[in-house]
Order: sequence, then structure tokens, then C-alpha cells
Amino acid sequence: MTAKKNSSGGRHAKKSTSRTNKTEGKQKSFDRNNKISSRTNSSNDEKKSFDKPKKFFSKSKPNPYGKHIRKDSPKQRIEEPTEIRLNKYIANSGICSRREADTYIQSGSATVNGKVITEMGYKVQLDDEVRFDGSLINPEPKRYVLLNKPKNFITTMDDERGRDTVMSLVAKAAKERIYPVGRLDRQTTGLLLFTNDGEMAKKLTHPKHNVRKLYHASLDKKLDQRDLQKIGENFMLEGKMVYVDAISYIDGQPKSEIGIEIHSGRNRIVRKIFAHFGYKVVKLDRVLFSELTKKNLPRGNWRHLTQQEVNNLKML
Repeated sequence: MTAKKNSSGGRHAKKSTSRTNKTEGKQKSFDRNNKISSRTNSSNDEKKSFDKPKKFFSKSKPNPYGKHIRKDSPKQRIEEPTEIRLNKYIANSGICSRREADTYIQSGSATVNGKVITEMGYKVQLDDEVRFDGSLINPEPKRYVLLNKPKNFITTMDDERGRDTVMSLVAKAAKERIYPVGRLDRQTTGLLLFTNDGEMAKKLTHPKHNVRKLYHASLDKKLDQRDLQKIGENFMLEGKMVYVDAISYIDGQPKSEIGIEIHSGRNRIVRKIFAHFGYKVVKLDRVLFSELTKKNLPRGNWRHLTQQEVNNLKML
């Protein structure tokens, strides 16, 4: 038995010297892990050795694929930053460079939520109100999207009752978060502007800027000439004066088809005007907003404003 062991050992040694270092390393690992170099081991020992899981990559032996493998490691979600340095915020708004912004900050030109900030490195939240020399600024590119709103969509960012909102119609219009300028009720169709330009939105919704809004109203019956004249004059409604800029029958259509122009932003004001004189609005479509029209804009579609259109709105 002793002679056989020595003989076997000699044969292994001879083979190992004729192989490459890589094969030699594998043979040694095989001999060391499984311990079957000797034919005299018992069957129980062999069974135990094969029950052990093989370790393909150990700390002493590098991963041949050149990558670090982590087991059961979930994908990490990359979260967007929720705050930004004030100087970067100002620079991203297109006012000046970061270095110049630092100088303006030190001089007290910037306010955050109404408080003057002169601290270098101050960080603001993305939903903070930041003003530069009194003007509201935004680090995002300004977007202006015009929608031809269909029926059965409500003008709100979200709805607790799960109803369709106009935001679903412009979801792909911009990566930036845009908001509707004013509102149209659920049954009203027509032009609705969206933007992330707060100053522009404020200007377009304030009555003092006299932004034109022209509607095509379809009534449940013909509008009497006397009522048309009364609506065209100033009158009290719900304790407030109503100013109608213009009203007329639509040429070539029944007397129940009316064009009415107002600049008031009161909720459901057109429907309330006709209801005040005993008429019900069956259909209501906004066909003009400022100087923007529905030309080449089918119902339910949207488009970006041209630079000229944006410039015209800024000059109001």
C-alpha cells in the first residue's frame, strides 16, 4: 500500500511539472479542495467533499471578468437634487455668471421667500420663491405651450376623484413642470396656455392688462336683440360689475350662435352672463386668447409658441 501511494504521488508530481502555471494552479486547487489525490480515501470522505459548494472566486483569486459582483444588490434609484446653490440658481436663470452672481448676492440683490440672502454658498429649494432685484426668476428654460382643449378635461394639476385633467394632454410637451394659465371649465373647449414663466402667467391672468378672450357660445335658444344690447352694457352680477368688451351674432349662423369677448378671469363668467338673462350655454369654445388662435391646431393637440408670439405676449 505504501508503495502504491508513493507511486501515485510520483505520477502526479511528474504531470504537474509538465503543465503551465495556470493548469498547475487549478490542479492544486482541485487537490486541496476535494482531497482526492489518494485512492485510499473512504467513500464517505468522497461524498462529503463533493457536497461542499465550490468557490469560483475567492479573495485571493481575482474575478476573471474584471468586474465586482454583488449578489442580491437592488438597483439604486438616482434621485434628482432638491436644492441648488443660490449663485447657480441665478446663473441658470440667464442673468449672469456664477462669479458675478456672488457679487450680486453680497450686495443684497437676491431674496429667497422674501428674505435678503448675502451668505455665500447658500442653498435654495427648487420650490422656493427666488427674486433678483425684485423680479421672480426661474433656473429652468421658459416654456410656452398652447393647447386646443377638448371637452371632459378639468383644468387642474391633479384630481382627487380621478377625472381626466388637462395635464395628461400636455404630459410630453416639456420636461419642465408647466402650469395652465387661467382655467377653462370641464365642458368648455378651446385655447389654453401652459407655461413655467410665473411673471408671464401673472400678467396674462390679471384684469388690468386687458388680455383678450374671445368665445363662441352656442345657446339653447335665440338671443333676443334687446338682451344682446343689455349684455353689451355694464351690469351687476353677483354683486360685482361685469364688463363685456364686445358681443355679436355670428354671421351666417342662427341667432343662438354668439361671439362674446371679455377680459375678466372670473370663474365660469360667460355661462353666468347668459344665465343671468335666462339663457343656457350648450357649447362654449375659446377661439382667441390674446392674439393666439386655433389656426392649424386640431382639438386635443398642442404646440409650442413661436419666439415672435412670446415676444408679443411680453409686450402686453
